[in-house]
Amino acid sequence: MKKHSLSSWLLFIIPSLLGVFIFMTPLNIEGAWKVPIAIMANSLAGVIVPVISWFALAIMTIAAVGSVIYLFLPKTTMKAPSFAAQLFRVNLFWTITRVLAVVFTAMVVFDFGPAAINNPNTAGLLMDPEEGLVTFLFTIFLFAGLLLPLLTNFGLLEFFGTMMTKVMRPLFKIPGRSSIDALASWIGDGTIGVLMTSKQYEQGNYTKKEAAIIATTFSIVSITFCFTILKELNLESYFFQFYGTVIIAGLTLALIMPRIYPLRKIEDTYIDGSTEQKEEVLQDEKLLKVATDRALTSAKNNSNFSSFWAEGGKNVLDMWIAVAPVVMAFGTIALVLAEFTPVFSILGKPFEYYLAALNIPEAGAAAQTMVVGFADMLLPAVLGSGIESEMTRFVIATVSVTQLIYMSEVGGLILGTKIPLKIWDLIIIFLLRTVISLPIIAIMAHIFF
Repeated sequence: MKKHSLSSWLLFIIPSLLGVFIFMTPLNIEGAWKVPIAIMANSLAGVIVPVISWFALAIMTIAAVGSVIYLFLPKTTMKAPSFAAQLFRVNLFWTITRVLAVVFTAMVVFDFGPAAINNPNTAGLLMDPEEGLVTFLFTIFLFAGLLLPLLTNFGLLEFFGTMMTKVMRPLFKIPGRSSIDALASWIGDGTIGVLMTSKQYEQGNYTKKEAAIIATTFSIVSITFCFTILKELNLESYFFQFYGTVIIAGLTLALIMPRIYPLRKIEDTYIDGSTEQKEEVLQDEKLLKVATDRALTSAKNNSNFSSFWAEGGKNVLDMWIAVAPVVMAFGTIALVLAEFTPVFSILGKPFEYYLAALNIPEAGAAAQTMVVGFADMLLPAVLGSGIESEMTRFVIATVSVTQLIYMSEVGGLILGTKIPLKIWDLIIIFLLRTVISLPIIAIMAHIFF
């Protein structure tokens, strides 16, 4: 290993430890476990409650107007598009999506429009100034965007990426560096994992297939939200049984999903079209030396802190402009379908027979909760809270977390990034995760109850 200066070591150790603390270290604050970045976002959200809805409307409007303008502007011959072009030059479908997001947001802010949309359980739920997902995303995006380079730019990814190569690649078909994404998602929040994955994909560190696998396999909801689900279903005393089942089912799905359709059919090429594998196979005795050398080299190459803040600022704008409108548009539509149409009840009917075959009590009442989670992660718990059987409520709680693809959060986020997954892919992945995980969860439920 080449010799590195003390400054390189400090540049590796201090920002990386700070990043691990901010994104991945749960703290018990007033009886609730939260990672520091969520605490920071919640604190800021509490301060800006009076103006956050107006700020969200302003950002949505900028995103929509900018996209409409760029839709009619001719493309330049420059090889590298400007940052504004990267933000606003999207196709007609995504331009319409951004316009819809403005319309839905305006309906809530100015209190007009159809009751199905301007409703506390649909667009109003997403835009609630105190607890709404979309309004919260603006604060979490601010801190996540600015501070994400602590995890990605100072050697932590290179170190763990090298050390975990022989684990992540053969088991989950993804590179070792994805272990940081997975940990940030499982311990912190799924939105952070998706954003990390998207940035790594855009920088050419993941192939299309790898980015899709990581985003749809490891972007689990936070431990904090797990407590919310259990509280809604009156199952707080079963947390360890619940989370243990989530881990078992989640790891089983992580082994299976990359090997079947639709993830299996995605091209294993990088964003620039290249196919050359960037991960080097190393001998065990070299792993630590090479991992340390790569980490220190990366830290040394990122010693300019002005570029750190510039990159962070671009991350924030990218998340605000590209992701938030998609979550608002798709989340509202999905919640309207769940609240005002029988779509999810009809789609859930086959699960009644599946649950009955697994000897789950009150299968009919639980059936629609198996599919309504595609709209929003909390809806299964809300609909299932009146079910008498503790075992059935346990199954609903665990399935709702392991399904992972929710249009009001992770699903919408994925569609707002450049990760190559379409809505139909997400629907299939959601259903497959549900069907495959149910027998595992049912077995564990019968053991506990």
